[in-house]
Amino acid sequence: MKQIDTTSTEPALPADKGKAQDLFSKEIWAALPAAFLAACGGGGGSSSTSPTPTPTPTPTPVGLTSEQASRFLGQAAWGANPSSLKAVTDQGLNGWLAEQMAMPQSQSMTAWLIEKGYNDATVSGNINGDGGWTGAIWNKLFTAPDAFRQRAVLALSEIFVVSTLGLPISWKNFAIANYWEVLEKNVFGNFRDLLNAVTLSSAMGSYLNMKGNQKANAATGRAPDENYAREVMQLFTIGLYKLNTDGSLQLNAQGQPIETYDNNDIQGLARVFTGWDLAAGTDPSGTLASLAYRQGLPMALNASLHSPEAKSFLGTVIPAGTSGADSLRIALDALFMHANTPSFIAKQLIQRLVTSNPSPAYIERVAKAFINNGHTVRGDMKAVWTAVLMDTEARTANSSASFGKLREPMVRLIQWGRTFGAINTDGLWTLGNTSSETTLNQMPLYAPSVFNFFRPGYAPPNAALLKAQLVAPELQITDEPSVVGYINYMAGTVNNARVVKVDYTTEKALATTPSALIDHLNLHLAAGAISTANRTLMSQAINTIAASTDAGLLNRVYAAIVLVMSCNDYLVQQ
Repeated sequence: MKQIDTTSTEPALPADKGKAQDLFSKEIWAALPAAFLAACGGGGGSSSTSPTPTPTPTPTPVGLTSEQASRFLGQAAWGANPSSLKAVTDQGLNGWLAEQMAMPQSQSMTAWLIEKGYNDATVSGNINGDGGWTGAIWNKLFTAPDAFRQRAVLALSEIFVVSTLGLPISWKNFAIANYWEVLEKNVFGNFRDLLNAVTLSSAMGSYLNMKGNQKANAATGRAPDENYAREVMQLFTIGLYKLNTDGSLQLNAQGQPIETYDNNDIQGLARVFTGWDLAAGTDPSGTLASLAYRQGLPMALNASLHSPEAKSFLGTVIPAGTSGADSLRIALDALFMHANTPSFIAKQLIQRLVTSNPSPAYIERVAKAFINNGHTVRGDMKAVWTAVLMDTEARTANSSASFGKLREPMVRLIQWGRTFGAINTDGLWTLGNTSSETTLNQMPLYAPSVFNFFRPGYAPPNAALLKAQLVAPELQITDEPSVVGYINYMAGTVNNARVVKVDYTTEKALATTPSALIDHLNLHLAAGAISTANRTLMSQAINTIAASTDAGLLNRVYAAIVLVMSCNDYLVQQ
């Protein structure tokens, strides 16, 4: 993939601005190119020189500032708004986090689909139809009160990947809804229960071919499908190579990484995942068609289709004749207890919320919380999430070029909606993000493969990051078209041109003084990270937009938000 030059000072604007001019006034489009040139080129996170990792400084105990609270919310939720800032500063970080993890689950996507009439087979029962699942998930992410749960679930969905693109099934809307609910239910529970629930979910069963997987048949040459066996090891638990507790590679005598499994392990584990299929049953309430209802149930075992022979993998041997349920329990226990699992999962959770390149010490501290939550419990996800977010490395402001992460496009969009209180005007959350010219280039549960939108170890080829042995996963979906697409998409969103709209009363009142407006957005969107020089240049650009009318004031607000959300100081979360 052709990669964006991260040192570029001028994101390209479309040559044909026909649609763009419908989204912004001509006055704003005339001002924006100069603003982008001036304000979006020198922000934090530029990779023009090879960054060198620096030791993590020790934080100085001080009272929690608004900027610190906003930075925390950028990692733990979707950024800050006045209400969430007050909650964090009043309760403290630990208090807010504990309250969020104790909060009950918000309305389920299944309930929302039924409420909106998507239990009607004429609109949801076909294989190719959307069935309202995109609206269901946008509604959830924009409005659900359990903000941290939703942020954490989104992170899990990019590790335990299921994509609607790989679900050629009827009633996939209810399969997808159930999968999100599986993650919601287990995100603050125990990793072992999470692994079990993911494995038996109908969506995962369909996506990675465990559903309907059968024992070997010598007469026909059939062998158990190996897809889930491979991916549950490679992507969901232990990874490809043996790791130390700090996430570093274990090396053999020749200095080479040591593989965690081989083809024999895959074949042995594949036999475990046989005999499972959609559960039988009908909806007791009569609300859902039978197949839609069954998509929401854990898969059930057909013992006659389960491999009866002995199964050997990762040093574990399951004796011949062991039941399918017991075989599954033994296999998942082995993966859960594997020495790699704590650090493999710890690093990816840190990458999703805090920084792409956590130090080995940071990974080890989170891995140890996975191993023992302080009460001899392994896999306590509350302890793991707390360790990720409350670690010294996460809480210490760090402007090093080796620290931080590129904000994902869908996270930026959700942050905009959460910051300004998004509401929906069509009742169905039809954002319309599929146009090639204004694409967001990302959507929850819509990854192109089981490897997610990007790989955790990705670094742009021939870039300073690669030479410095650093990674930037999100840059795998960042190139010239995606940058233009993102700017166009946000330009056509922040001005309330879509069915998702927000209230800019506070921002409009500040728009007469551009510097005050930029400072306000800097705090709530970027946690104060935009440099003084860039804020000055942005203010100067906004000041060129006439403000003699309400429309002019709103144009200032629209332009200011796009400038802030397109600037490197914002895009690179530090």
